[in-house]
Order: sequence, then C-alpha cells, then structure tokens
Amino acid sequence: MEAHFLEACVNLEQIKAAQQLLAPVMRRTPVVASRVLSETTGFAVSLKCENLQRTGSFKPRGAYNRIANLSAEERAAGVVAASAGNHAQGVAWSATELGIKSTVFMPTGAPLPKLVATKAYGAQVHLHGSTVDEALVAAREFADRTGAVLVHPFDHEDVVAGQGTVGLEILEQLPEVGTILVPTGGGGLIAGVAAAVKAVRPQVRIVGVQAETAAAWPASLAAGKPTALASMSTMADGIAVGCPGEVPFAEVAAHVDAVVTVSEEALSKALLLCLERAKLIVEPAGVAAVAALMTCSPEELGLTGPVCAVLSGGNIDPLLLTHVISHGLRAAGRFLGVHITIDDRPGALVSLLEVVRANGASVVDVIHSRTGGELALDEVEVFLTVETRGPDNKAELLTAFDRAGYAVRLQN
Repeated sequence: MEAHFLEACVNLEQIKAAQQLLAPVMRRTPVVASRVLSETTGFAVSLKCENLQRTGSFKPRGAYNRIANLSAEERAAGVVAASAGNHAQGVAWSATELGIKSTVFMPTGAPLPKLVATKAYGAQVHLHGSTVDEALVAAREFADRTGAVLVHPFDHEDVVAGQGTVGLEILEQLPEVGTILVPTGGGGLIAGVAAAVKAVRPQVRIVGVQAETAAAWPASLAAGKPTALASMSTMADGIAVGCPGEVPFAEVAAHVDAVVTVSEEALSKALLLCLERAKLIVEPAGVAAVAALMTCSPEELGLTGPVCAVLSGGNIDPLLLTHVISHGLRAAGRFLGVHITIDDRPGALVSLLEVVRANGASVVDVIHSRTGGELALDEVEVFLTVETRGPDNKAELLTAFDRAGYAVRLQN
C-alpha cells in the first residue's frame, strides 16, 4: 500500500480557513429534527439540510474553496470540471462569483434541469460521453490543451477542506452529536466531515452510506487502496462514482468508522419520507443517510445519539421525482398493481371494483383488455392500480380478492 494512502493530509486548520473564506458566500444550512426517524431508531435524529445550500447541494463549498485559492495566473486561464450535475453547478456558480471563466463537461444523459442550471450559472457546457468518467477524460484533455485548471469533484485537498465545513457546522449546531451519517460517492464530503469532526470530537461516530449497486468503498477499504468497480447502476447519480479519490481515501481510511450500503427501494422510501414528513425535496443520492436509518438496525450502524443525517443535495429532475415517488409508494405498500382475469359480462367490472371500495382502497387507474393472448372468448383482463392506506390495508385487499374468487397476479 502506497504511503499517501496511509497519511491523511487535510487538517483542521485548512478546514477552519475554508470556513472563514466561505462564511460570506455560503448558507449556514439548517439542522431540523425528524420525529419519525427518531421513533424508528430510538435516538434523537436531526437532518443537516445541504439540499438548501446554494445551487442545491454541498458542492459549492469545495468548489469555491478550490477556485478561490488559485493564483492570479491560474485564474486567468479559467477552470474546467466534469460532472453529471451538482459539481457542475457548484463550479459554475463559484467561478462566476469569483469572476473566472468556467467550462464544464457533462455526460450526454445528464438531467436536463442540472444542465440548464449549469449554463445559467455561467459555465460553457459541453456534452461528452455517457458517464462522468468519460466526461472527466474530456475535461482533462481540455485542461492540457488550454491551461485551464481542472477542479476535481472530490480528489483535492482544497475541495475536501471546503466540504469539511459541513462537519464544523454540525458540531456547532449539535454540540452533543454522537453519530453522523453521510452519503458517500467519490468521498469528498465524508472525508471532509470526518477530518473536521474527528479533530474536534474524536468520539463521534462517522458512517458513510452508498447505494449498494454503486458501492466502491467497501472493496476499496478492504484492498487498502481505491479500487474501481467493473460496473454500476443506481438512481442516485450524485454518489454513482466508480472509484474513490486518493485524497478522500486517506481521510476515510483514517477517520471513518463504517461504510454501509442501501438498496434502490430504500432510497425511494427515504425520498418519499423526506417529502411527506420533513417537507423537503431531496435527490436520491441526498437521502442515502436517511435510507440507512430506515433500513439498517441501530446495532448495524453502531448508533450513539444524538444522530445527524446529512441531506447532501436536492437537485432532482421533476420527471425522475415522479417515478421515484411512485416507486417509493409501491415499496411502502401504498400502491398496488394487480392483473385480474374476470368474466366478460355486464357488471363483472363493477363487482371487482366493489371489493376495492369495500376495503377502503382507491382506484388510481383501470385498464380493461379483451385482447390478451391467453384469454378465452368470454374473459377480460383487468389491470388495476390501487392506492391503499399502507401495508396492512394492501394485505387486507389481497385477501379480499382471494375470498371473492379472483386469481390475482401482482405487477412486477
């Protein structure tokens, strides 16, 4: 294992300097209590709302600190970055605030709202490749060709130090905090939070949370060095990073107590909970810490209270939000999709819908088809989408269908 993987290089003085630099331009985001998560875990849980930060995520903290520390010669050459959205917006906004030209390379499939916002913040945007890694290759080539400074999304000391100001704020807002959970992708945020918090209160437990289908950190920590994933796929694009950075790796290896993973279903449920109970719009990557509190046991997380979960961002495409809400409602047992074959006779559909009504559920959609390949001449297939009052009501309705003699096939 190479030496720079062993030695953490971001210190408290760097993070405090970043905090002083950022104070006039960054929002001190609120910490709000979550009653439902407190009841779920048995610990007092609060949410650190970085989804309410400028540009909608924590990213401007690191980007601004990195760019503000450039020399006059470096500033004159401009900056370049690669990102699917949040880092792009952070770099664009920070560069414009500092009067510096910015260029951003984004994957061709980057969410439209993030693309539009990045342009609005002042960056010249180029679409390149299908992944952030491919966009990063183009950004590096641009830097080599033009002399622009590459502002990496997580693999630089100034970026990590800027993100570490989140940790200092948490300690100021929740002085007795016992555990901090942080969404984790490339590692800039958790590295900065861990470096700041452990320097001031080493007893505080730091837990990273990754999407299980894009989790490079467990294997990397086991190997003792950043290790790339062969493939990844998750709705949480903000933490979909195939390989941790070397600078964050040193901090995480030295200071982070555990890294856990959560499913796509858990992310959907967590997003829905934030929307319904906390009245906060959070993107899938941003709710990873909440998902862990909802699905992992306190023993698995090693919780000591009070607990703080960082909401790292709120930039979500409205179309994706619609899909995720639907997915979350299904995962929570509040949406039920069923295929049922009934007799093709007057009143048969009414009888089926009466079962739904009698059990207190509401029909969202009905598709009535006579053209199914396996249907007899006197049969009709009905696809029902039903809103239930929760898992218990869903089970009651399925039992009622069975008692009424209906053969039910659940939607996949």
